[in-house]
Amino acid sequence: MGADSLSVRTKASTATRIVRREPSRPLQRSADICVVGSGIAGVSAAIEAARLGKKVLLIDGLPVLGGQAVNSIVGTICGMFSNGRDGYQLTYGIAEDIIRDLSRTGAVHYRQGVTNIIIYDEVALGRWIENAIRDAGIDVLLGAVLREVEVRDRRVRALGLATRYGDVRVEANGFVDASGDAALVWQAGFPCQEAADGPVFGTQMVVLEGIDEAHVPSREELPARMRERAASYGLVRREGLSFIIPGRGIAAMNMTHMETPLDPFEMSNKTLEGRDQADRAVQFLRSEFPKAFGKARVRAYGFPGIRQTRWIRGRQQLTAEDVITGREFDDAIARTAWPIELHDSGTDHVWRPFGEDHMHYVPFGSLTPRDADNVVAAGRCIDADNAALSSVRVMGPCIAMGAAAAHALDLAGTGSVHQIDMAALRQRLRDNLERKVSGHDVARGIRRFAEASA
Repeated sequence: MGADSLSVRTKASTATRIVRREPSRPLQRSADICVVGSGIAGVSAAIEAARLGKKVLLIDGLPVLGGQAVNSIVGTICGMFSNGRDGYQLTYGIAEDIIRDLSRTGAVHYRQGVTNIIIYDEVALGRWIENAIRDAGIDVLLGAVLREVEVRDRRVRALGLATRYGDVRVEANGFVDASGDAALVWQAGFPCQEAADGPVFGTQMVVLEGIDEAHVPSREELPARMRERAASYGLVRREGLSFIIPGRGIAAMNMTHMETPLDPFEMSNKTLEGRDQADRAVQFLRSEFPKAFGKARVRAYGFPGIRQTRWIRGRQQLTAEDVITGREFDDAIARTAWPIELHDSGTDHVWRPFGEDHMHYVPFGSLTPRDADNVVAAGRCIDADNAALSSVRVMGPCIAMGAAAAHALDLAGTGSVHQIDMAALRQRLRDNLERKVSGHDVARGIRRFAEASA
């Protein structure tokens, strides 16, 4: 580059212009279906709706996609298999795509036990979600805070959102509330519910690397040592779990309990407290299990992991009795065998696993706010009592709920989700209600994909 060209380039790079904010109307966007929340339920709903040929807009308050599945580093896909050593897969749709695609890089692992789970690398899942959303042609609005909801004649007409780049107004024919906190339903003024007997605790997850897998404590040894020694480290929770991706020296640690209030200042303070708890937990691991964790270091702190805060009042409530008895609903749209897992105490939690033959179901009525005709909830803000919600808010049934929301809105069209052909909906969702692929076959498939890509 000559001296004259460099001089011109330098002058251009230092040029500025004075700007001033002018009053303006919100930026307008429209879609057939608008999904609020890009966690696993919202991602499932958005992709399923796009596959149905719908114009989809996916909104999230974070500046990135993935919700808690990625950014809170959940680390496990729970509730997607039946129980026991001969467990079979219960949820399909994007779940199949995730397992297949992440298998190619060794980013998923099937762990068999009383409950069967998929352990995953959150970085790989995050990139999968981003690529899948882009490939599906879904419009995305990130870093958007929901400020108002326009409602007329039992239908949500538009959302008013604030971003750091300006206000946005979104119109759509149908809406999915996959926000986790029932943000859309709440802002619309529809009835919601909160726990009446104290908080349901969340978790500050941590990813550790540099672990010696040969000396990792057993599933029983870690919580036993925590019950014995946690107090001396100032830990709140007295039992914990580790989820290790074999062969990579990486583990997601679930060893904290933190309150997750809806007050913005209180939640901000609890976030800091959760990080402090996580640091204490890491010190506990290094000191108590030096062969396994002595050289471990924190790779990432997740965003606060929230289990339950606020949820909708639906046409029907799923109850603990429904879960325990395995009640079969005429309008069932998802199934799971996950235990009742209620974190209503700072030190421990209720863990009630079920037998190998157990199955319980999620009714469509628990996804539909009774006062709205074009809104379907999906994920941890559906209508259920505390204990029942704790058994269906995990990722397996959340994926199924997202699919159900997309198909229900497609069937409803410009009508009401309360009046759709339920037989037609169940037919569309038959894989998530009837199909049975062996967990052994899933594990073999993961190995096969990994070996073929090596």
